[in-house]
Amino acid sequence: MTSVDPRAVVDPGASLADGVEVGPFAIIGPGVSIGKGTRVESAALIAKDTTVGEGCRVCHGAILGTDPQDLKYRGEPTYLRIGNGTTVREYATVNRATGAGNVTAVGDGALIMAYAHVAHNCHIGNSVVIANAANLAGHVSIGDHAIIGGMTPVHQFVRIGAYSFVGGLTRVSKDVPPYFKVAGVPMRPISVNTVGLIRHGFPAETRSLIRRVFRLLYLSGLNTSQAVQRINEELPATPEIMTILSFIRESSRGIVK
Repeated sequence: MTSVDPRAVVDPGASLADGVEVGPFAIIGPGVSIGKGTRVESAALIAKDTTVGEGCRVCHGAILGTDPQDLKYRGEPTYLRIGNGTTVREYATVNRATGAGNVTAVGDGALIMAYAHVAHNCHIGNSVVIANAANLAGHVSIGDHAIIGGMTPVHQFVRIGAYSFVGGLTRVSKDVPPYFKVAGVPMRPISVNTVGLIRHGFPAETRSLIRRVFRLLYLSGLNTSQAVQRINEELPATPEIMTILSFIRESSRGIVK
């Protein structure tokens, strides 16, 4: 059964599925839908027009679904969608989108740690980890299984590829290709995210090909266009290599160099 602490406030326009728990002094606003088995802990706020999936945990003081911090926002209806099994830790904040009908989205199994911020129109993939006090500006896109280190600022419209790793305190102003590790101020490519790839079952042959791509992009002395040409000429068109090449081709901000 749903359990709502008598000291909590739940708007009549909110929908709580079976097994939802709402702690003391939590506030659930209008247009909020919370999936089965999700826990909303003490003093958390889910402001409005937000969907939280099943089996999630919204910790003490976390704030979801508030208006975007965007001067272009004029009160139009916008949304926040959070997938199943995601945890939002203490005092983290996730805003709704800007632009009528638009969505800020967080996938399944994500972990947003304490004091992190996810701004309007961000799209966060499945099983992404955003560490403590990382700050994502508007329209940031993060691929599945990426990890963002603590206290990391990410510039608006930046794309961070799947299975990548961004070290803590890194100022991310360019796109980070999939499978790679970056760190530093200014941000620089470090290596392939080998530990992450092993953890997710990428075979040795695939990891070796990704390392060859990394060497051509960053250790060969070639510019990006020349490196891409060499990759196309010399390496097989595996799904991972094609993912990297597609990511580079679609980059509007340019990739880390």
